[in-house]
Amino acid sequence: MPNHSNRGDEVPHSPIRSLLPFAKAAKAKGRHIFHLNIGQPDIETPPQALEAVRSATEKIVGYGPSEGIPSLREVVARYYQKFDANLSSEDVYVTTGASEAILFTLLTCCDQNDEVIIPEPFYANYLGFAQMGTIRIVPLTTTLEKKFQLPEPEAFEKLITPKTKAIFLCNPGNPTGQLYSRSDLEKLMALVKRHDLYLIVDEVYREFCYGKEFTSVLSFEGMEEHVIVIDSISKVFSSCGARVGYLITKNKDIQRIVNKYAQLRLCPPYFGQQLAEVCYQFSEEYIEKAKAEYDRRRHVLYEGLRSIEGVNCYLPDAAFYNMVELPVADAAHFCKWLLTDFELDGNTVMLAPADGFYFHKELGKRQVRVAYILNENDLREALNCLREALRQYLLIFGKVEDGILQQSETFSK
Repeated sequence: MPNHSNRGDEVPHSPIRSLLPFAKAAKAKGRHIFHLNIGQPDIETPPQALEAVRSATEKIVGYGPSEGIPSLREVVARYYQKFDANLSSEDVYVTTGASEAILFTLLTCCDQNDEVIIPEPFYANYLGFAQMGTIRIVPLTTTLEKKFQLPEPEAFEKLITPKTKAIFLCNPGNPTGQLYSRSDLEKLMALVKRHDLYLIVDEVYREFCYGKEFTSVLSFEGMEEHVIVIDSISKVFSSCGARVGYLITKNKDIQRIVNKYAQLRLCPPYFGQQLAEVCYQFSEEYIEKAKAEYDRRRHVLYEGLRSIEGVNCYLPDAAFYNMVELPVADAAHFCKWLLTDFELDGNTVMLAPADGFYFHKELGKRQVRVAYILNENDLREALNCLREALRQYLLIFGKVEDGILQQSETFSK
């Protein structure tokens, strides 16, 4: 039998989807699962956009332009004016979701064995795409105790080597829900310019900031050659399956190379682009309502988690995630146990083990990422499940106090 690639073995599993076989088995047993593991909002996609796709009259769905439908590129360029970004449609490349934008960006900026500095924890797929391109991720650790705030530029500078090509941020943050301020970004801009690096920023969650102002890196003058932004309609318009994202930059060399990659994959999804264009026509009212809903859920989750003994969390500033430390020795084992061995009135909860969001996986061993994408009633029920699940689990396996596992009598017998 032929040998498969080493690259395929080295690419990590998604921590968001790694437990799906156990979830399927639980559902087959009749259990209802509260999905807090994945950023799939339950808020409805803009109905006008869905209707536009339903009423399409095309008799042939042909290839579109590789860089995306011109009218959509223009709409996105105008949309970013609200963030003080002066874009032309030529600065916007439509991609097959943000995932393709990430891959195109890394392959455009980096050669094999080049380095990209990323604060950890980070969106797990960054690591997977980097490994596919034989690009080295250099992590800069942030902590739950400090709400995953951005390290000072000096901490980044210590990691810069002759192989460093870029600093990669997610702002607002997935999986942390942190928000970097304009001041934070200004400091980093000076470092990027001094060392002639790219600054790649995933801004997918920019619309969901609570009480604090979002700053797009596209708004900074003099950074046109350095800045690349990744964007998507998946979260902001609850349209994950449309698979429409964007790679946005004013750097003409980057545009030239991205255009090659875009032509190789032919074109982004046609109907997804049609849906996206209509979404922007009704964006202001839709986004305002969605943001208010997530803000309410944010507080429900935070207060619920705080009421569970031994749980360590914080109130996130943005997005719809919270990284949570549990009083368990192994959060991945607990997440699996939730699906295989636990139920409360026929219900259980699915969480994302946080070790998959860290380069140094041991740092996330006791943490989970919780996505508050369910309505408030379901979120409260999920929290009740989690509270009871932790109670039962700790009775069986013991709990962690001050970093030390206190083994239960049940387990020791």
